[in-house]
Amino acid sequence: MRSALGQRAIKLRICGIRTTWDAVGDGEFFCPGCGGDRNYRRLTGRRRFAVLGVPLLRRGTVGPVVECAACRTHFDTEALDHPTTTRFSALLREAVHTVALGVLAAGGTASRTVLETAAATVRGAGFDDCTEDQLFTVVEVLAADIGHGSAFDAAAEACGAALAIELHEALEPLAPHLAPAGRESILLQGARIALADGPYSQGEREVLTTVGAALQLRPDDTARLLAAAARTPS
Repeated sequence: MRSALGQRAIKLRICGIRTTWDAVGDGEFFCPGCGGDRNYRRLTGRRRFAVLGVPLLRRGTVGPVVECAACRTHFDTEALDHPTTTRFSALLREAVHTVALGVLAAGGTASRTVLETAAATVRGAGFDDCTEDQLFTVVEVLAADIGHGSAFDAAAEACGAALAIELHEALEPLAPHLAPAGRESILLQGARIALADGPYSQGEREVLTTVGAALQLRPDDTARLLAAAARTPS
């Protein structure tokens, strides 16, 4: 006699629900299964009740889903929210660059040590050709846009609307994809630039507080990290 399990398997082969997938888009994404950048297809499915492999009755739609071109695994479309490795690297470079500019705009560019520290930090993030003169020029342009005569005069406005918007636009898309240690690292890089010529100025502290908020750090954690950086010998 056939077992109940065997009879059930035969029934499943004779009839069941079959899904037909249609591609509605494609691109590149970070595949959670492969652990790297892969091509994908965006699929929508139509479910039908099938007998002997022949689809007969409609049973609604499925999806959309994302199918990895390499491992063929299906993922929810939320997988597309995670940046690719290339995009993540670009976001990280831009974040460090923007933080450096914000700190320089707040603390002025009169100190060569500060400029050298900022340029080295930006180069370390991936902008290999960044120089002190380039940063100085960008900060001067930023100061002019704010409406001041020089970068040092811009200190009072360093955490104003324009700069705060720039920091949030650069950091907020990155923050959800960074571990807490990664978010803290970006803040501390800005702190080291600010401390290169001595204790934080009021403008520098305000900029770094804005950086912490944009990185989704708690205010207490931001204050703790800035205080710890100030106690650490350079």
